Amino acid sequence: MKKYVVGVDVGGTNIKLGVVGPSGQVIVRNSFATKPFASSRIKLIDALAREIEASIISAGLTKKQIAGVGIGFPGLVDYEKGVVRFLPNIPGWSNVHLKSILQKEIKLPVFVDNDVKIITLAESKFGAGRGVKNLVCMTLGTGVGAALILNGELYRGEDNAAGELGHVPLNEHGPKCNCGGFGCFEAYVGNRALLALASRVMGKKGISIEDTFALAQKGNKKALLFWKTAAQHIGNGLVGIVNLLNPRMIIIGGGISHNEKFLFKTIADTIQSRAMSLQGSAFKVRRAQFKDDAGIIGAYVLVTNAQK
Repeated sequence: MKKYVVGVDVGGTNIKLGVVGPSGQVIVRNSFATKPFASSRIKLIDALAREIEASIISAGLTKKQIAGVGIGFPGLVDYEKGVVRFLPNIPGWSNVHLKSILQKEIKLPVFVDNDVKIITLAESKFGAGRGVKNLVCMTLGTGVGAALILNGELYRGEDNAAGELGHVPLNEHGPKCNCGGFGCFEAYVGNRALLALASRVMGKKGISIEDTFALAQKGNKKALLFWKTAAQHIGNGLVGIVNLLNPRMIIIGGGISHNEKFLFKTIADTIQSRAMSLQGSAFKVRRAQFKDDAGIIGAYVLVTNAQK
């Protein structure tokens, strides 16, 4: 019986791979930088094929033991057709029939979905959202993504495109976003926006997010102000989602979520202060349980659900 799945989490900065066993455990991990391949769609697909096959070998397995490959991409993906429609942060990906292309290369079943939908499957099945019927799962990183579990099921939308929280406009005259819009949520809380905010608040060009966290740990007032401001931006962007969907839980993942100490309480307080009273009292904010493995584990759920 085929019990193993190769999970691939494609990000704007790094691509993570892993082989996942029958209980959702990751037995082999690997990663490589996106940038060297981002300029060429063909090169990136070839790199994915090469690393997928290398991961199977590293796990001591053969292709006969692999049920399939699940891949998450940071953008619009047609899950049913296996087509990557658009990636805001990786140029050149428009209506790419990845499922059929990659299946021919690696001779394994391939399933393609939005990366945050895959992460949400992991958190709902095995992680922070286990047993929760209505939740929003969002990731904060190069981009801002989200997915929804409504009445216990992943909500995909009419065209498999639901969940683009990062591209909900908050200000019609706001900064230009990579999606082509203006004033999107991502333009305020994506990595580039937060780095710019950190430079302004700290009065220092080139300061990293990690530096601001280390300074905040030591009680630096400017660093604490940066994190409070960032958390307020995130909370303000989530108020409409809480009012609209009335979720029981908001799960936050991605690199920025590692600093939950300076984020989560202010995010929750900001939402509660601005949301309608009933919805504002009904939710909890939780950190994604699986951190860097979420996309890989979610790919396992994606493949196994598809093959039931």
